[in-house]
Amino acid sequence: MHVFDILGDPVRRRILELIHAGEMSSGAVTEIIRSEFAISQPAVSQHLKVLRENGFATVRTEGTRRLYSVDTTPLREVDQWLDTFRRNWTPHLDALATEIARGKRQRRNSATTTKESAS
Repeated sequence: MHVFDILGDPVRRRILELIHAGEMSSGAVTEIIRSEFAISQPAVSQHLKVLRENGFATVRTEGTRRLYSVDTTPLREVDQWLDTFRRNWTPHLDALATEIARGKRQRRNSATTTKESAS
């Protein structure tokens, strides 16, 4: 399965968000995903399996519990691929940040001038 096919699914993205925050039991993940997406426990298990088999999640057993966590290796590969496109949007975002800062500075200066005129 291709990395973007895996990440393209909103359920799998949400699972990654959950387990990125810290290790979670499959039961806890299932409970949250079932309530948010109204899917069955077997469907959640299938999504966990896809993440695990494709290297996005690791699982360890603790007694009868299966604890999932994120494996960032495939995400780093995605980040490297995206890096080739960052040069297209980074200058635009930098320019936007400059304009936002300029607007804030002008509003501050205008507010200061207005206060001084009123005094």
